[in-house]
Amino acid sequence: MSKTILLFVALFTFFSTQAQDPVMPHILPLQERAKIMDQVLEERFQTLLPRLMEEQGIDLWLVMAREYNEDPVIRTMLPSTWLNARRRTILAIHHKGGDDIEGLAIARYNVGNLFASAWNPEEEPEQWKRLAAIIAEKDPQKIGLNLSGLYNHADGLTSTEHEAFMQCLPKKYQSRVVSAETLAVRWLETRTDTELALYEQICRIAHSIIAEGLSEKVIQPGVTSTEDVKWWYRERIAGLKLDAWFHPTVDVTRPDPDTKEASRSFAAQTTPDANIIMPGDLVHIDFGITYLRMNTDTQENAYVLRPGETAPPTGLVAAFKKGNRLQDILTSHFKQGRTGNDILKLTREQAIAEGLKPSIYSHPIGYHGHAAGTSIGMWDNQEHVDTGEHPMQNNTCYAIELNTREQIPEWGNKEIRVMLEENAVFKDGKVHYIDGRQKELMLIPRQSSNIQ
Repeated sequence: MSKTILLFVALFTFFSTQAQDPVMPHILPLQERAKIMDQVLEERFQTLLPRLMEEQGIDLWLVMAREYNEDPVIRTMLPSTWLNARRRTILAIHHKGGDDIEGLAIARYNVGNLFASAWNPEEEPEQWKRLAAIIAEKDPQKIGLNLSGLYNHADGLTSTEHEAFMQCLPKKYQSRVVSAETLAVRWLETRTDTELALYEQICRIAHSIIAEGLSEKVIQPGVTSTEDVKWWYRERIAGLKLDAWFHPTVDVTRPDPDTKEASRSFAAQTTPDANIIMPGDLVHIDFGITYLRMNTDTQENAYVLRPGETAPPTGLVAAFKKGNRLQDILTSHFKQGRTGNDILKLTREQAIAEGLKPSIYSHPIGYHGHAAGTSIGMWDNQEHVDTGEHPMQNNTCYAIELNTREQIPEWGNKEIRVMLEENAVFKDGKVHYIDGRQKELMLIPRQSSNIQ
């Protein structure tokens, strides 16, 4: 891990004195972010990529894109100051064996420090011919292209580019072309130790923003609507010079027996009409940010105290603990080499045996919010997911997303969904929640120890 990144982590790893309100870590200015992103990319290129290419037996990986039609993989390989590909950008990664790896750009420009330009149009006007010459020079045994019918992340080569490439490729090498699907997935899903250290800060930022929004600073019961809170989050994210990778969801569950929130389909394009948040409501948020090229995806909950209350109803507290229990059951079945579908089956069997009503829809997270890797169920598919056949790997991250249905005695045994989502890393056979997880309902307003 570089000295710069170590300093970043050391300076800004601190915890809140109040469990419900984590301290906001320092957010780097854009120039400092760029340095970190480039250092992380260089480390990944030099230490991770050779191992993955050897693992998959691919000695030449071609990643191609045209400006504004970027392959999802190429965006993770561009230097921080390249916000898009330029013209047609072709990256050729040649694995010579062991840790010896070479990056070439069949483009007019060097692509950062990792890909040296290998094409001079004044000497060879045809870009495809120059690529063919490089392939003949390197004489690879397997040429990987980003073609996949399963993972959109690994299917970035357009049909136009594929056709043009195959036309320029000598017949000798056409039989050596293979799908780089698994290589692309492994590149996208695997986190280095440096990235995991940074992820702690990124998730703490997300937790801090969530806690701020689910507080009396933003929510005035009887006045503030769920729509108001959504847009407060969007403004807050923009004000911090961060990105939202999806529009936040904010909704309420309330004691009213005529409101049947637990039966609302997630397929609805919008939540119910903008509700005014009232005392006695359970407020739920689904929220995600992008920072240093990595994403968060978090769902947390707060209870709006009624006049005279200092704690949520006992039934809500018990229901929330059942949600935590379902998280524990799920992560207890994480095992390297086990597929997401097997994890889903084992989790549901155990949870149902314990009397829970589980719904599991957890997914990888990293360079994309819904990232490459093994899926563990979908909200509308609790049996088998095609992308759930990928085996779980070491140093991979997941959004532990799920819900369980529970009845609340104080609400006339109304059934509610306890919806939770926290980010976690699977490393060396263990699961660690990145910056922890919510284990108690947040309260609106917060309760001070000197208030009786």
